[in-house]
Amino acid sequence: MRRRVGTAGARHIATCGSVREAVTLLGDTPYGHDVRRGQSLAEAQWAVLATLLWHLRVLAGWLPREGAQMVRVLARWFELANTDELMCRLAGGVAEPEFSLGSLGTTWQRLRRCGSLTEIQAALAASPWGEPGGAGRREIQLSMRLAWAGRVVETIPQARTWALGATALLLAGTRLAEGGALAERSRMRGRVLLGDGPLDALSLREMAERLPAAARWALDEIEDPRELWRGEERWWQRVEDEGRELLAGAGFAAGPVIGAVAVLAADARRVRAALELAARS
Repeated sequence: MRRRVGTAGARHIATCGSVREAVTLLGDTPYGHDVRRGQSLAEAQWAVLATLLWHLRVLAGWLPREGAQMVRVLARWFELANTDELMCRLAGGVAEPEFSLGSLGTTWQRLRRCGSLTEIQAALAASPWGEPGGAGRREIQLSMRLAWAGRVVETIPQARTWALGATALLLAGTRLAEGGALAERSRMRGRVLLGDGPLDALSLREMAERLPAAARWALDEIEDPRELWRGEERWWQRVEDEGRELLAGAGFAAGPVIGAVAVLAADARRVRAALELAARS
């Protein structure tokens, strides 16, 4: 694919001696759509994601309605990210710029006008995201992520195991790493995706044993909640590997579309990490 830099390109960026040098180099790649010379680390990392979103918007624009809808579902992450930043601003924090969703948006045009967490809750309840079950910031974040996973499972069979694995990691982190309780709405959504057993587990091993096979792989051989990052790395590796396989498919099936989104997303993540490494240099 010509819209990514690949492993070798990311490695080259990571070995740059400074963020300035890395950003200048990245500006001459497909990420140059939003990456600009002179950007800071945070600005360049945001611009990498903005370029990914642009590529998804272009991809959706070329697809028939069914394919475009699949891209729209996968691109809900950007609406979720925008909502996270909106809540950060409402709390008085410094937030990143919003992503321009265009036709890939679901409810953002209404959400962006909200002036409180209560208004965000009401907007979500009246949208495809559904009622989050509370107006707390963490409740909204967790509910949106579980709602997104549920929508992926319902509509994109090729990404079902990705969504279930991500749900297992999310709930393991919430319950066992952070020690947080699940609001009733989030618990209901988690139950639909993973069943009752995993939500009551007292350890990662117990949770993994209770998970359905399609989600268990994400927690395989991880017993310490502080090592959930290993599961995240495994998750991204599987998404990229299976994305490449889907991308190689022939014909007009949905597989190559889903594969393209997966490979582009994995490349953007790798490039953001490469920028971080260049900054540490």
